[in-house]
Amino acid sequence: MADVKKVVLAYSGGLDTSVIIPWLKENYNGCEVIAVCADIGQGDELDVVHDKALASGASKVFIADLTKPFLEEYVWPTLKAGAVYEGKYLLGTSFARPIIAKALVEIAKQEGADAIAHGATGKGNDQVRFELTVKALAPNIRIIAPWREWEIRSREDALEYAAKHKIPVATSNKTYSMDRNIWHLSHEGSDLEDPWNAPKNDMLLISKAPEDAPDRAEYVMVDFEKGIPVAVNGNKMGAVELLTKLNDIGAANGIGITDIVENRLVGMKSRGVYENPGGAILYYAHRELEYLCLDRQTLHYKEGIAIRYGELVYDGMWFSQLREALAAFVDSTQESVTGTVQLKLYKGNIMSAGAKSPYSLYSKEFVTFERDEVYNQADATGFINLFGLPLKVRALMKEEAGLKNE
Repeated sequence: MADVKKVVLAYSGGLDTSVIIPWLKENYNGCEVIAVCADIGQGDELDVVHDKALASGASKVFIADLTKPFLEEYVWPTLKAGAVYEGKYLLGTSFARPIIAKALVEIAKQEGADAIAHGATGKGNDQVRFELTVKALAPNIRIIAPWREWEIRSREDALEYAAKHKIPVATSNKTYSMDRNIWHLSHEGSDLEDPWNAPKNDMLLISKAPEDAPDRAEYVMVDFEKGIPVAVNGNKMGAVELLTKLNDIGAANGIGITDIVENRLVGMKSRGVYENPGGAILYYAHRELEYLCLDRQTLHYKEGIAIRYGELVYDGMWFSQLREALAAFVDSTQESVTGTVQLKLYKGNIMSAGAKSPYSLYSKEFVTFERDEVYNQADATGFINLFGLPLKVRALMKEEAGLKNE
């Protein structure tokens, strides 16, 4: 341990990371600890976090403003891919970890640190996401994960350690374990650990419960350019302003509340409830536009890509070669995904209310039930004969062999 002189710590201001600062100094020969707090729109009072880190023993504190690049470089590519983990989870924590870990690496190199530390537990996915990013960007730097080393096993242990070392911490115990950024808010633990327990409405901190949403539907329009959202209700906006606006609209209508028992990467199932109002609107709107703008083969193939892309993001493989290659494929599909989608929001539900695009592949002339001059229905005879030929040949074979056609 003597070779560790300077450690960069992913710092949130919570109990665990506050305790980690003196623990590192105590167990790694008085090493210098530099705290890095990533601002990805979680709404914390960052001045308080800065001062708290210094009071806990950090030599320096960096507040990294990452909200805009978080959306543009991590969220938007995942949105374009249509990537959702296990059909429900919009990956709010998953793609936040790589950008935080990248900032840790950059500051570690800048400050000449020997190691990077994080407060993720040995049971969860975040330890993997942090450490795979560090391995991808700084393969020779040491990684310290106190939860896999120390004797602290509970909140009570951590509070006792903090009191012993005179570390300022909040003593109130939150009901749920939460993670928040501009994209989502997650809730885990407490009564949610029993999947039979329905989520309580008073748990929600962003969204209204659907039954408390207005009795009148609200309509919202979202404009996309090459798969990227650029405007809401006709008003051009930057990424942060746009998502903030959609979060407000979605939350007021009870949109984006998701309850899922998911398969963690480390092998166990966990139950979480996510508030994702703006994200739910964007995923729905983007999909509606793809229905107009992508041909059948591309759309169907991309559906398979989306599942794999989501798994890679969930597993912390953001900087993997496969994720980057899939992103290149996705980008090529999005060249024509430009247009406007209108949605109807009502008490937790999202409904389609119109879509248009200059690159729409929909042609009323071809699909109309009225008389048309562009499609010869007799052409379908030859198509069906050829398309069904393998079925016919197999049926003939079974007849000749004395087998039943069932």
